[in-house]
Amino acid sequence: MRRMQTRVLAGAISLTAMVGLTACGDDGSSSGGSGDGDQIELTIGTFTEFGYEDLLKEYERLNPGVKITHHKTGQGGPYHQQLLTKLAANSGLEDVVAIEEGHIPDVLDKPHLFNNLGDIGPEDVTPDRWLPWKVEAATAKDGTWIGYGTDIGPLAMCYRKDLFDAAGLPSDPEAVKPLFETWESYFEAGDTYAEKTGKAWYDSNSQIFNAMQNQLETGYLDKDNKLAMESNADIRKNWDMVTAAGSRGQTAKLVAFSPEWNNGFKQGAFATKTCPSWMLGVVEEQAGPDNAGKWAVTDAFPGGGGNWGGSFLAVPKQSEHPEEAAKLAAWLTAPEQQIKAFQKTGNFPSQVDALSSPELLGFTNEYFGGVKVGELYAAQANKVEKAQYKGPGDGKIQENATSPALQAVEQGTKSADEGWQQAVDAAKRIAG
Repeated sequence: MRRMQTRVLAGAISLTAMVGLTACGDDGSSSGGSGDGDQIELTIGTFTEFGYEDLLKEYERLNPGVKITHHKTGQGGPYHQQLLTKLAANSGLEDVVAIEEGHIPDVLDKPHLFNNLGDIGPEDVTPDRWLPWKVEAATAKDGTWIGYGTDIGPLAMCYRKDLFDAAGLPSDPEAVKPLFETWESYFEAGDTYAEKTGKAWYDSNSQIFNAMQNQLETGYLDKDNKLAMESNADIRKNWDMVTAAGSRGQTAKLVAFSPEWNNGFKQGAFATKTCPSWMLGVVEEQAGPDNAGKWAVTDAFPGGGGNWGGSFLAVPKQSEHPEEAAKLAAWLTAPEQQIKAFQKTGNFPSQVDALSSPELLGFTNEYFGGVKVGELYAAQANKVEKAQYKGPGDGKIQENATSPALQAVEQGTKSADEGWQQAVDAAKRIAG
């Protein structure tokens, strides 16, 4: 799943040259009113950090006939539970709602509850603005285009250079690439690190397993929306690999986004971190200024990379102002605004023009040694050829089935086999 918190990335992007990029819909200078002088009031619901606070104020300045109320929830799980409850009740939803990529399958089978953005959106906002797999992930089987893509989470690997040096491992971003070429080489290097230092290689089994899971062609359900945990041998293979590595001392046994996990960044409790682009802000926030320059990021990733995270903006049928809502969603996901959000939170753009922008490609992060993170993650994003198929309940299975079971294995209350059965049983209850 995507981030629980992010922060401002080091450095700043000059947006001067962005004026050449085409804005979504129109130039944002229209009044946005209803035509009779009345002000239109729009609501938008998001979770965690989208970087929209300043952007929404900017939209109101550009469109004085529009007033926006932002409802923001701290955690993605509760947000999506409320979203589905409101959809079922056909009441209480905002005009624009954010939907995380792990939960978009929960609404793809309910296209009648959403406006087709291809019908109500600005005429010049077409699917080819986005990476093809980003559009595919938010298009229902009947062709309804449910969500404009916000960010994506191309995968790279973060690591502590000083901890690598202390263990006698190479620490230069180019020299470490062989260690991260495959999951086998990654866990082999983890054995070396654990043996030499007595410390953990990674933060938790769950975080590693989630990255591995996101590299498969389909998620926890197959394309017929049947639970695939027992039929897809790759899922069990990944489970066995990560739990075995954990049993050899590679895991720090820290629950992601817990206070202990946050503190682990400061204390050097683990040497490597799976790093979708949005994770950079988390690392910097939690590791703090004392660890500036100790963390590095490389574009090598076991298995070649993949995507972990990202969201969409949708307009429910409940909206009283669907066209104005779609216009707002289009503006927020335009290249200019996606780059501004990246500047603030590290949420990586999904629009093609943004990915080729000099402002993005030239963006450096001093906290990670001045590396061109824009260029690095753009290259990783372009390696992703198609979206993983996720069936309804996929996100819930990760949050409420596999993650708790992996934690039980880490804590020694379950064996790897017992934990697997716990995960499968919980997934069956979720999938129905």
